Amino acid sequence: MAARAKRVRQSTASTRRRFAASRRAPIGSPPGTLIVDERASATTLRLIRIFDDHVEETVDAGFEQVAEAAQHGRIWLDVVGLADIDMIARLGELFGLDRLAIEDIVNTGQRPKVDLYETHPLVVVHMFDGRSVGSKEQVSIVFDDCHVLTFQERPGDCLDPVRKRLSMVSGRIRSRGSAYLVYAILDTILDAYFPLLDTIGEELEQIEDRIAAEPRREDIGRLHRIRRDLLVMKRALWPAREMLSALTRAELGLIPREVENYMRDTYDHAMQLIDVVEAHRELATGLLDLYLNSVSTRMNEVVKLLTMVATIFIPLSFLTGVWGMNFKPDTSPWNMPETLTYFGYPLALAIMALIGFLLAAFFWWKKWF
Repeated sequence: MAARAKRVRQSTASTRRRFAASRRAPIGSPPGTLIVDERASATTLRLIRIFDDHVEETVDAGFEQVAEAAQHGRIWLDVVGLADIDMIARLGELFGLDRLAIEDIVNTGQRPKVDLYETHPLVVVHMFDGRSVGSKEQVSIVFDDCHVLTFQERPGDCLDPVRKRLSMVSGRIRSRGSAYLVYAILDTILDAYFPLLDTIGEELEQIEDRIAAEPRREDIGRLHRIRRDLLVMKRALWPAREMLSALTRAELGLIPREVENYMRDTYDHAMQLIDVVEAHRELATGLLDLYLNSVSTRMNEVVKLLTMVATIFIPLSFLTGVWGMNFKPDTSPWNMPETLTYFGYPLALAIMALIGFLLAAFFWWKKWF
């Protein structure tokens, strides 16, 4: 349990550092300025050549291989890691990418969006690996009729199902154009949000059951972490909804009409995800209130019990105080004559026990216990 909590703290801390260290160009920099991130992953090129009856994949391709493949048929070039700015700039020249588009690709921290340039559109989306919100990274997609280029921040993604579908003989994804491949990539990226939300939902249910039974202090920290994760997902999904809506607009002409219905289905997935995120956020907020109310109720019960115990002992303390005064009964009959009673001590204890029992019975009858 301690190791798991440590991993969660480390993941959360690294997520905060990554958000806080989003790269920006210096003030006054000209448009298209590229900023090199010293922590960026090494750049590798994963080339997939798409033919009618098969695909050819090169995991670590060179620039010359990419240039040759780009001249002959359809390709999907997956650029992993953004450390090699020169390589990315050369790819931009090869595929005619706008300098502003390259700036948005390299300078991560962009909100999900779609930008339309003269020769190509640029689609930016945030991707998770399906296991941790701390895995969030920016994925930039550039495409035309024959080429699809994806740019990722680091190795590891959720796009293996797309690659598997490309390798299948009967897969429709290979027989359709680049826009359909872009749809498949976007749909897979959004589908990876669902396992994350399912995990968060299960955790919220466990916290709810535990708070209802016995609230613990660490539940507050977990609820705050969940709310922060949901906020990260919300910031990724709301602009993604606008991006998908723009892709389906016929007047922009970004995708063929036969792909629009599929893209609308992905838009519906985004709306469903937004609803789930909002529902989880409301539940997390409600659990925070439930925790505070439970703690307050338990404290009130303790205070009430202590108050009743103190109330029972008030008359007993009064009697012991009266009988504890030092008077001499032989001086006057008014000086504590009870102290000469033969059974005075057990009689005093019996009186105090009777008073305590009557008070406790009264509290029980009033249902204060």
